[in-house]
Amino acid sequence: MLDYALLAALAAVIRGGSFERAARQLHVTPSAVSQRVKLLEERLGTILVVRGTPCVGTPAGQRLCQHVEQVALLESELRHELPGIQDSGPPVTLRIAVNADSLATWFVTAMAETRDCLFDLVIDDQEHSADWLCRGEVLAAVTSGVKPVQGCDSTPLGALRYIATASPDFIRRHFPEGVRDGSLALAPRLTFDGKDQLQAQWTRQVFGTEITSATHWLPSSQAFIDAALAGLGWGMNPEMLVAEHLRDGRLIALIPDQPLDVPLFWQRSRIASGRLADTTRAVLRTAGSMLR
Repeated sequence: MLDYALLAALAAVIRGGSFERAARQLHVTPSAVSQRVKLLEERLGTILVVRGTPCVGTPAGQRLCQHVEQVALLESELRHELPGIQDSGPPVTLRIAVNADSLATWFVTAMAETRDCLFDLVIDDQEHSADWLCRGEVLAAVTSGVKPVQGCDSTPLGALRYIATASPDFIRRHFPEGVRDGSLALAPRLTFDGKDQLQAQWTRQVFGTEITSATHWLPSSQAFIDAALAGLGWGMNPEMLVAEHLRDGRLIALIPDQPLDVPLFWQRSRIASGRLADTTRAVLRTAGSMLR
């Protein structure tokens, strides 16, 4: 039989990244948290946490952490169905994978409409966020994949529109005769991280082939805009974030009639479908009003 007091300490360490944060969350000392995790490791005969900065769960530790969170969700659903069960713990935490641009544009609005829960967001590219669902590390994800992950339901959200943008000075320096494949190959671009394929998708859409060039690496939606405004390079920015800059002329669309629409989908685990119902309604309602 699993000891859930020990499991709660393990989950707090893995999600918080340290014994000190876990201790504050559980209102005990770091030594007490350490003793609980050590006792659990001894009972199970395996290492569950790699101590460091931050502390990281081993595969076994991550699996147990997921189990604790699933049990908390099931108990939360029971409390809704059976009011006589006392609520003896903190609000349930929903772990969700979402891409950075959705978080910067519309997803927080959906979060604000969901009550009685906490959010633990994992940031990943929309083409890779479904991987977190496949591994069972999140309960739901905003993805670009239409095919549902096994054990999950998928609902289309609409499309997040991107515009290839750059500053007027950058346009004058690098595209004096217009944006062509040759000049684009020589112009510095902006890239979020190694998973970011938006710039490549846009060049394939416009020119029929992927055009590569030297790049700045900027893993931040706001930094992407700031870098474009500063004339560092061109990049794909969400229309919602740059609309004002485009109206004021601080940014210019490289090719005005060539936006890139990225379809998004809301995928969520069937195991937690009841507890995710309010969040799902909020996500679908917000996406319906803000996405294309």
